Amino acid sequence: MRITAVLILSLIALQMAAQSPAGIPGAVAPGVQPELVQEGFVFTEGPVGAADGGLFFSDIRAKKVYRLDPAGKITSARENTSGANGLALNSGELYAAEGAGKLISRGNHNGRAATVLDSDGAQPLGAPNDLIFDARGGFYFTDPGSAPMLPKIPGYHGKVYYVNTSSARPPIVIDDQITRPNGLTLTLDYKTLLVDDTLGDTIWAYDVQPDGSVKNKRAFAKIPQLTDGEGLADGMCIDRDGRVYVTTGAGIQVFDKKGKVLGTIKTPRQPANCAFSGPDKRTLYITAREGLYRLKMLSPGPARLGK
Repeated sequence: MRITAVLILSLIALQMAAQSPAGIPGAVAPGVQPELVQEGFVFTEGPVGAADGGLFFSDIRAKKVYRLDPAGKITSARENTSGANGLALNSGELYAAEGAGKLISRGNHNGRAATVLDSDGAQPLGAPNDLIFDARGGFYFTDPGSAPMLPKIPGYHGKVYYVNTSSARPPIVIDDQITRPNGLTLTLDYKTLLVDDTLGDTIWAYDVQPDGSVKNKRAFAKIPQLTDGEGLADGMCIDRDGRVYVTTGAGIQVFDKKGKVLGTIKTPRQPANCAFSGPDKRTLYITAREGLYRLKMLSPGPARLGK
């Protein structure tokens, strides 16, 4: 997500302490803390685990996508992106939500990329932010739009879309009433879509229908720790027990599969996104401003490709 200079200064002032010694039952063991993998980036985002235990992640402002291989070496996977943010893997291709380019792209890990879509059939996309594939090969993506996040614009809302990749139909808008839709994930059975709102305190849930549409919008959870009155929810992921991890202004806030708050993972820098990877998927990778971090987890990530 893009952040104004005023908000950046506010977040810097809120640098967080180390992980609580108590840990989070079932998720993080007592005393375990995030470790720095590498720093020197500009604004890291979009982590997604690869099948071999590696990781792809983006650096929005450097216009790059990097690959962390299973041995821990980081190399460039794509250069000159149009602000690649959220990433997803499907059928051997890496998809990217490119906010500055107002498009969704895909490539084959060797630097080449093609535009998947840049409009909804009626108007250009605003600023695609994050995406996730369903069990049918279609995908959902968030588009908070290109307007500045702060100050708030009364009545302004972003959009959440679904794309059926097996048809030539344009994306369908499944929600246009969230102020700043950002991170999203699917439950382990793919039956529920979760979407968070950067402005506000709500994580929304929807029942997924056979055609990819959704119904029964409801609050999955409320973010308990706010920053200047806002949740600042960004990326999210899910573990194999259904716990949901949401990066916020207060750290990575963890919820059980019913939306109950379990605790907060504190990180040295403001986290933007997170994803499970590693040989056993028991490592949570965290993109946090200039750094990439990792945290050893008690529960592994989901038994599916990506998040």
